[in-house]
This record gives sequence, C-alpha cells and structure tokens, in this order.
Amino acid sequence: MTKLRFTTTGESHGPALCGVIEGIPSNLNLSADDINRDLARRQKGYGRGGRMKIETDAARILSGVRWGKTLGSPVALLIENRDWANWEQGMSADETSAGSIPAVTRPRPGHADLVGAIKYDHADARNVLERSSARETAMRVALGAIAKRFLDEFGIRVTSFVRGIGPAHIDQHMDQSFDTSDIAAMFERAENSDVRCPDEAAANAMRREIDRAIEGGYSLGGIFDVVATGVPLGLGDFTQWDKRLNSRLAAALMGVQAIKGVEVGIGFEAGRRPGPEVMDEIFYGAEGYSRGTNRSGGIEGGMSNGMPIVLRAAMKPIPTQRHPLASVDMATHEPVSAAYERSDVCAVPAAAVVCEAMVALVLADEMLVKFGGDSMAEISRNLRGWLDYIKTR
Repeated sequence: MTKLRFTTTGESHGPALCGVIEGIPSNLNLSADDINRDLARRQKGYGRGGRMKIETDAARILSGVRWGKTLGSPVALLIENRDWANWEQGMSADETSAGSIPAVTRPRPGHADLVGAIKYDHADARNVLERSSARETAMRVALGAIAKRFLDEFGIRVTSFVRGIGPAHIDQHMDQSFDTSDIAAMFERAENSDVRCPDEAAANAMRREIDRAIEGGYSLGGIFDVVATGVPLGLGDFTQWDKRLNSRLAAALMGVQAIKGVEVGIGFEAGRRPGPEVMDEIFYGAEGYSRGTNRSGGIEGGMSNGMPIVLRAAMKPIPTQRHPLASVDMATHEPVSAAYERSDVCAVPAAAVVCEAMVALVLADEMLVKFGGDSMAEISRNLRGWLDYIKTR
C-alpha cells in the first residue's frame, strides 16, 4: 500500500504552481534551500528557451514544517510564476477577462492540444496546453527534492547523466554494469556540464547538434540515465504486478512529459544477448551476498537486490517548432501551420532532473512501505534491524 502521496496543480502562465506531499515522517531536517537547489538544476541546460530567463524558481513552504523540521503532517509548497504579470488577463479566473487574448486553434502535432481540446470540449487549446505544459514539472522537482532529502538520511542518492542528444551520443561501451565509484565520478562531471554529460567529447558534439537545431528552427530529444545508489535489498514486491518496483519506476518516468521509452538495466539489449550475458551471477563473502555485474539494473523479480538501480529514458523532441509543422484549424478545419508557443530547443538535461525527482518519490514511498514509521527515528530503527537481518542470511 502506498504511504507517500503527492499532487500538483497550476497552469504554465497562471499565478503559481502548488503541490502537497503527504506521508513524510516527522523530524526530517528540511529547508527551502534543499528544494531550491534542485529547482535551479532543472532550469539549467544548453538549449533552454526564453522562459528560463524570466523565471527563477523558488519554493515557499506553506505547511508541514516548523523550525526546520517536518511535523509529519502534509507539506504544502508554492512556486510563483513571475511570468504571470504578463498573463493576468489572459489567464484570469474572472469571466470579465474572457476573450482578452486570441484563442489557440492551431494544435501542435505531438502535443496534448488537439486530443485534450476534444476530450474536454474546449474551443481554445490554451485550456489544455497550460496544464499539459512541462512547466508543471517544476513542482514535481520541488516535491522530489523533499523525497531526496528523506532518502539522503539513509545514504540513498538519486542522480542522472545524459547519454545522447539527437544523433550525438556517448560511446556505447559505457553500459549499465559500471560500479559505484564510476557512478560518483560520472555524476560529478555531469553536474558541471551544461548538457549533463560526463564525457566532454560527447558533450561538445551535443552542443553542436543543439546549435544546428537552433539555426534550423527545430527541436531535439535525447537519452539519459537515472541512477539510485545505496538502495537496500528488498524494496518492491513480486506478489502483485502493481507492487513490482520496476513497474512503479517505469510508470513514474513515463508520466513525465515527452518521455517515450524506459529501460531497466541493460533493457532492450537483454533481448539480444544469450542468458549468461544478461544475468548477474551471485557471490557470497564477508559482506554477505554480492553481484559481479549489474545488468539487471538493481532490480530482480520486481524487487531491489542491493545493487545500484539504473534506469534509462528516451525523451522525444519538444513538439513546438520554430518552423511549424502542418496542422488543421480547429475552428474552420482548414489546413494551417501549427501554433508557436515560446519553448526550448532542447530540454533533455532538465528532463533528467525531473526524472530524478520521480524516481526519488517512488523510492521514498517504497522505503516507507518497507520500513514504515511516523518519525525519522522509528524508520531508522526499522532499517537497522533489516540490515542486521540481511547479514545473517
């Protein structure tokens, strides 16, 4: 049963984004700075658009925290949209502002515009695009930062790096069997890269592809990894499909705008290799059970096996193009060029940070399910007992 629940609300050009997370135990040290660090990471990246020059995201903690510690009650956050000043009439809740800006009737291929307008019976696709916009992910990153702060207390770290943008990719020899020391060094280099790539030669190639896209008026997608280290054995469950850790993580990543594919461990490569090159052999020593490889990405039978959890996601190019694609006007059914909304050329590095947040939220929930308690001290006691038990097996 899920212990951690969260929800977000708000439109891209509305007054603010709001979020509530329920289930965080009491006495977790938490400050706005813990949240704002990840919000700043989400806003970085080569190829970001004009919106990032307007917004400097900062979260305000409205409830659930007193004097730097969580209370055990729901934590509510608010992120103000600075661009709201330019949209007060266009996105007003007051009916007297109706018609103050033109309706969006030229849906963009690949976006929620057309299907969302039909589904919710809207003549103006702005009623769809404002909420379906990836601007919403700012709040998910903020809530995920709280989950990260919780996981950090138990030595669990979630981070990411970009493998490819467009046709520019890291050499394929960097696969998911790297060890923990490699991961730490890789992420340190990624954090210092404006494309979140730990390989400088590949990073330069990615920047060149983004420059070509800027000149050509099109957008680019890419591929990135999210890795969680320090995850204890036994999170998730094999007894029901929706309790499997890989099921929950895949759903969380696929729930991020523009994500079109997810792999666990070596993923699709497992379908091309013989069995001995896919499984991770089991060993036993002074520290208990271990694996020589991590092709399964830290998950076996729907449960964490104590190895780093390695996920890979593919992000499609953002639908908005500076040279718009063919579309149909919803009002006249005449052929037109799709609408243009201010957008990024490439947001792959930002998407990686968003997916970190989603992975952290799932893992935090699984930790609460497995080691549940109302306070940090209680959860810590339960985890210590579990780790002691594992050593005896």
